Amino acid sequence: MSGATARTEPRRATPQETDGRSSLDRKFARLGWGFATPALLVVLAITLFPIAFSVAMSLSHVTVSADGFQLSGTTGEHYELLLKSDRWRHALVFTVLYTIGTVVAELVLGTLIALVLEQLSGGRGWMMALLLLPWAMITVVSAQLWAYMYNGVYGVLTALTEGLTGTPFQFLGTPTPAVLSMAAADVWKTTPFVAIIVLAGLMMLPSDVVEAARVDGANAWTAFWKVRLPLLRPALVIAVLFRILQAFGIFDLPFVLTGGGPGDATESLALLGWQVMFTNLDFGPGAAVAASTAALVLVGCLIFLRAFKARVGDEETQA
Repeated sequence: MSGATARTEPRRATPQETDGRSSLDRKFARLGWGFATPALLVVLAITLFPIAFSVAMSLSHVTVSADGFQLSGTTGEHYELLLKSDRWRHALVFTVLYTIGTVVAELVLGTLIALVLEQLSGGRGWMMALLLLPWAMITVVSAQLWAYMYNGVYGVLTALTEGLTGTPFQFLGTPTPAVLSMAAADVWKTTPFVAIIVLAGLMMLPSDVVEAARVDGANAWTAFWKVRLPLLRPALVIAVLFRILQAFGIFDLPFVLTGGGPGDATESLALLGWQVMFTNLDFGPGAAVAASTAALVLVGCLIFLRAFKARVGDEETQA
């Protein structure tokens, strides 16, 4: 047609183009969910169901008999008893401070170890294998080994302090040494886990950014603090989250080493819940301790993730 401008209708995007995935990607996604479903069902059965049942038990009247226990009605008296309990508040404070102290120590030591491993040109595999031995050891076994070393009669560390000072030091006999001794055993076991995660993050960092910083005159410390550490934050967040989840629910280490003592100096929330539920047979208050612990862990992790995202968003805005 002369003098007329040809007009073409815009092509409509297909559903596959709209969400950015092809039919092959969808098939792989369905296949992945199919393979993951059995594992997700197992996780649902062994984690979410006990938590839900603990919440239901903590809000019910629990009747204990020779045939077991029965739930009836609804009540909030278990949580009222919890909030009025000095023992629960002490366990909460101890667990929070213990988590903060051990996680910070493990993060610092793990990062230093990862930096050393990164510089190794040969033998890194052997060093990583040796490093993972404490972490791969079952916590109850490692706790028993540390109990032997801390023993006030025949312990290796007790004999060592006696040889150096002339007086055997009681590592687990008084509150402060008991807390520090238990924290040392925990840091020894779990620092390799943090080191491996940090090392994986270091290996994935772009080398050209660090080289550009050094060309601009930055020394090794400045390059690490200003360039590498901000890029390493995702790996550090993963390590911190895993360690918070593990440290806040610590049970086996104080159970084997101190039994929560001396007194209640090393009694964590998990250990308190076990003692209330299975020693005193107070299932309602024990379930309330377990449910409150899970809620505190969830809230703490959400706050940490929110603060991390806000910090990253501020840095991207400033950049």
